Amino acid sequence: SCEGSESTLKECDSPGWGEQDCSHAEDAGVICSGNIRLVGRANLCSGRVEMYHGSSWGTVCDADFDQRDAEVVCRELGCGVPKELRGAAAFGQGAGQVWAEEIQCSGNESHIYFCPKAPSQNQPCSHGNDVGLVCSGYTESRLADGPDNCSGRVELQHLGKWGTVCDACWDRRASNVLCQQLKCGTAVAVPGQAWFGEGSEPIRADVFDCHGNETRLSQCAVSSWSRAVLSHGQDA
Repeated sequence: SCEGSESTLKECDSPGWGEQDCSHAEDAGVICSGNIRLVGRANLCSGRVEMYHGSSWGTVCDADFDQRDAEVVCRELGCGVPKELRGAAAFGQGAGQVWAEEIQCSGNESHIYFCPKAPSQNQPCSHGNDVGLVCSGYTESRLADGPDNCSGRVELQHLGKWGTVCDACWDRRASNVLCQQLKCGTAVAVPGQAWFGEGSEPIRADVFDCHGNETRLSQCAVSSWSRAVLSHGQDA
């Protein structure tokens, strides 16, 4: 048993390897937070940016964090692309130290710790300037209820849940990216009004601002779009 302050498992009390009465049906698992996390919201893809350094978590000054840094964080967390950067402790003030380095990502790194860093020019920075981040949360995509794998109703996975897309939020450029992602060539038609039948999952009303050269839909910028009434009769 561990107290939580040990640096390695071998420092924890244990009866010894092989001394147990468990079966494989009781195999343990673990989900680690990694070195970066977003906290202060109900989902893992938005919140206050916190980084693990040494032996504790700390926050990041909003003046030391930009869009390219956000791209790396969202990608590392499996949360799509940045949707909004928020400063001034928009997700509440953190505890512990404020990260005293400016993160200088190019935007294509796979992990935030691969990004160059430089001494911050914005110190002292208080928790009133903790930076927050909202990632799109979109990860996987599929076409459902079509005659083959390359046609059907557009369905997207957002925060682990599948949903449909409003036809007014969807265009040919987004369709081209999705077709390429699914190895289905390019889009030849973009029918709306539930052409492939109405879905039953939540309806997404986000607009995908694709340029057309993205390899995955999750790489496209996402902006919110408000509509008074959404129905599956408008599924793309």
